[in-house]
Amino acid sequence: MKNPTLHRYATRPGFYFTDDGGADVVVRSENADQVWMSVIEPLGRPTAFFNEAIRLVDDPSTPFVAQIRNYPVSTRIIESLNLRETLFRMSGPNYGLWYVHLPKAWDGMRYGFRVDGTWDPKHGVRFNPYKFLIDPHGKGIDGRMELDPAAFSYQCDIVDGKVKGSAWGAMNTVDSLGKVPMSVAIDDRDESKHEGEPGHPHVPWSKTVIYELHVKGFTADAPWLPAELRGTYAGLAHPTTLSYLQRLGVTSIELLPIQAKQDELFLQERGGTNYWGYSTLSYFAPEPSYATRNAQRKGAAAVRKEVIDMVHALHEAGFEVIMDVVYNHTCEGGVEGPTVCWRGLDTLTYYRQQKGNPGRLEDTTGCGNTLDFTNTPVVAFAIDSLRYWAKRIGIDGFRFDLAASLARLDGEFTRHHPFLYALRSDLLLGNLKIIMEPWDLGNQGWRTGQFGLPFGEWNDRFRDTTRTFWVSDVAAGTKSGSIGMQEIATRLCGSADLFATDPGRGATASINFVSCHDGFTLTDLTRYAVKHNEANGENNIDGSNTNHSANFGVEGPSVDARVEAKRERAAMNMFGMLLLSLGTPMLLAGDEFRNTQEGNNNAYCQDNAITWLNWDWMRKNSDSPERRRIEAVSELIAIRKSLELFHHEDFFTRLTQLGLLKPSSRVQWFLPDGTTPMEGDWFDTSIRSFTMRLTSNEEVDVLIVINGIDKAMDFRLPADSMWKCLWSSAVTSGDEPKRKTVRARKTAGAAAAAVPTAPEDNVWRVPALSISLIQQIDW
Repeated sequence: MKNPTLHRYATRPGFYFTDDGGADVVVRSENADQVWMSVIEPLGRPTAFFNEAIRLVDDPSTPFVAQIRNYPVSTRIIESLNLRETLFRMSGPNYGLWYVHLPKAWDGMRYGFRVDGTWDPKHGVRFNPYKFLIDPHGKGIDGRMELDPAAFSYQCDIVDGKVKGSAWGAMNTVDSLGKVPMSVAIDDRDESKHEGEPGHPHVPWSKTVIYELHVKGFTADAPWLPAELRGTYAGLAHPTTLSYLQRLGVTSIELLPIQAKQDELFLQERGGTNYWGYSTLSYFAPEPSYATRNAQRKGAAAVRKEVIDMVHALHEAGFEVIMDVVYNHTCEGGVEGPTVCWRGLDTLTYYRQQKGNPGRLEDTTGCGNTLDFTNTPVVAFAIDSLRYWAKRIGIDGFRFDLAASLARLDGEFTRHHPFLYALRSDLLLGNLKIIMEPWDLGNQGWRTGQFGLPFGEWNDRFRDTTRTFWVSDVAAGTKSGSIGMQEIATRLCGSADLFATDPGRGATASINFVSCHDGFTLTDLTRYAVKHNEANGENNIDGSNTNHSANFGVEGPSVDARVEAKRERAAMNMFGMLLLSLGTPMLLAGDEFRNTQEGNNNAYCQDNAITWLNWDWMRKNSDSPERRRIEAVSELIAIRKSLELFHHEDFFTRLTQLGLLKPSSRVQWFLPDGTTPMEGDWFDTSIRSFTMRLTSNEEVDVLIVINGIDKAMDFRLPADSMWKCLWSSAVTSGDEPKRKTVRARKTAGAAAAAVPTAPEDNVWRVPALSISLIQQIDW
């Protein structure tokens, strides 16, 4: 049977250029009384709609929103802005959608919407036709919101930089045009647009090493770039930048959000900025401020082209591109926030309302609002956006901020959420790298390991275990720490206790990290016992108080060589733990060369030298601490990539059918004296030194030797082989494990000679507080 012709209104929202020189425009607003599509043109050029539009009179007694109800197409002149606004009355709602066909449309056209309906804040309904709204599906953005009463749907004033007014008060009748962003149409119909694109690297999960960076902060002070490229998409795509990343050895670049952003209200009130970008303004348009000034001058299409070129350059250099995305909340914040898009289109459709108090929004994000992923249109909206970034921009994967909020039904988390099924089953998205931040601020918000196949998840348990064992327990100086062999072994083996949740789900689902954008840098973990967020302007109450950090005797930078040696050893131990554990390692940009944020563990609002990477070390001599660290880290990454023992998704421990862990033939454990640990040893936190042997039928075995105490120790290694040291966290201080020798007896007239021990006496001297990788050299 032939499929019926698709009803014209039963389509996805968006802006679609048509062959007649116009465009079909569709937007969702299920509860509105009327929607208008608004086209903005400069007064200095003739309007494209002269014959269609009725000009509105400038009559103070009859506001323009009353006049536009009378005509299918109307136009008005705003002399103060040097703009003309043409308003097309849309048809609808059909299936919750409103539709209009523009007779003329062009690339770069600025546009938006106005929506009329009930004003009833107590019931969560806040329609206001005086508010100019961007298109949720718009692919370009022009302009930024100003802190002005016009940007708010309720009557308010700005007093001493603060918004004064009640979100439950009267409707604001001040026009917001000129005070809020506009959408920009981009004509994307060129059939040759994908010609010449490089192939995607498609790095297997088992060989992935993720590197998290901020597009601006990574190159804002880069000495190898000309000034116009610093802090831009083009700067990240520069050959010298790519060469640096290749030398480091990472495989996948995870970008902090590059979707268009808008600063939260409280930041605007104090003149701050959201540097990280977790405050999304548009889920289709890239952030314009990261583009070069030249691209910004040319407009939205040029900004997007610079993003596409960046992704292509990274692909050509062999890197995957993973994008951090924020679908849990929007930049509009709570009900007191501005109205720039979703609140004005239909807050009941897009946001979760509190049960019993629909005038208030549910907030499991700490940002004032939560998108309603129980609503099918919201799920479809997110999927459309993700597919666009993957298909048109070329993104290889996504990391979802506060992903637990996206998987709540009736307020409770479920791994069977429709949005998760939509991601899994989509033919495009289901084959990309999808990473979840598995927590939020809602009820029972910690969900690490519970998202299931095929998702990767940030492993905070790995982070806390590694920091505690190698930093805070060491700094405490007690014989017995809080972390013992059982916990460390579990993390080394891929965290099967958290991630062996589905048949076939492997250790690579654990995204292992020690530091990320949110929190201390790796260096600051060893320099600061407490956070120092005073620069954020929140009296140092923001940011986590639980960091498992230590200062090793001096808070902040130190010139004491002994203090610095302890700090560097702790940092290298954490690197060793990260890159010698099963799972998918993720590094924070700058950790490889001792980057610091001066003790700020919540630098979300610092768009300055605090967060921009400091490349001054490049001007230092070749034996600087920064160069020693980066050489050690890049060498370890190369070693990990060379060992097939790490190129699989299995756990080193297995689950029985009863769900209990049982030993694996692929890993063996030894105490320093060479004996096998007894059951009680695993839970004895005073035992901080042991050897882990990884076995393979295809390649030589390796040993991971942990010495977690502050003195060099003798380790008896397995006597069935000879061994060589591949890497040690002590390498930056010129030390490493060495096989012990014995003195031969003196003979007459001869001095005693040092000779190696026999294999059965395979004893190695291992430096204090170190993690080392030792490889078999004979079978």
